[in-house]
Amino acid sequence: MHETPRGLSPDEQAAWKSFIRMQEILIGRLSRLVRADSEMSASDYIVLAKLTEAPDGQMRFLELAKLIEWEKSRMSHQVTRMVKRGLVVKKECPEDARGAFIVATPLGYEAIQDAAPMHVEHVRRLFIDALTPNQLNTFARLSQRILEHVEKQPD
Repeated sequence: MHETPRGLSPDEQAAWKSFIRMQEILIGRLSRLVRADSEMSASDYIVLAKLTEAPDGQMRFLELAKLIEWEKSRMSHQVTRMVKRGLVVKKECPEDARGAFIVATPLGYEAIQDAAPMHVEHVRRLFIDALTPNQLNTFARLSQRILEHVEKQPD
């Protein structure tokens, strides 16, 4: 027997809707700015950012997909596009013939290094500067609390 889902109170609905709208506006604006500044898509940027933060600029394909919260097919299409443009390469995994590493190339490192300063400036202008240091600290704690809660929930 399934429980009837609980509705949201007006305050809960307002909080949820404003969070979603904020996320959509910020991500959309940052995506357009990344493309205008660097000719990279937001997807290129996030993949290269995660890879270049990793040891040796590489991650296992499935680990990268999970970290970014993408389905395997989306990650596969994105990697294929990035390989064609020389931003990443696929490298076989010696321990697991079915697995592969995605590795940032020198061109990929150059692309993210060129794009990152402007991206950080846009994040500062659109997000950081909107909050006082105390509000930013509270926002970070609340976001972390939600992330930890979501991690405990079944997928």
